[in-house]
Amino acid sequence: MPPKRLRPRDLTEVWPDSPVADAVGEVARRVALALQAAIGESSLREVAARTGVDHTTVADVLNGTAWPDTITLARLEIGLGVALWPADYIAEARDAGRGQ
Repeated sequence: MPPKRLRPRDLTEVWPDSPVADAVGEVARRVALALQAAIGESSLREVAARTGVDHTTVADVLNGTAWPDTITLARLEIGLGVALWPADYIAEARDAGRGQ
């Protein structure tokens, strides 16, 4: 059996406030920060109603206890009307060779 994959929060000292050395983990951290900003004062249940993403899944992404999948990201972005994927960081990491 393959080794268990670490959760995003396990890749940094203080989730989501400390940067993650692993480029993929840093993407997850930046998604969580963008989601946190997009949610603002809304409750997780309000976000769930607007996006079709279960409130526990939203909490897991925010808390770094789950890796958000494509469907989750798409539903959150469409429902909240914001881009969560850190495209600027992706280009930066690629240019720095961090995606290797």
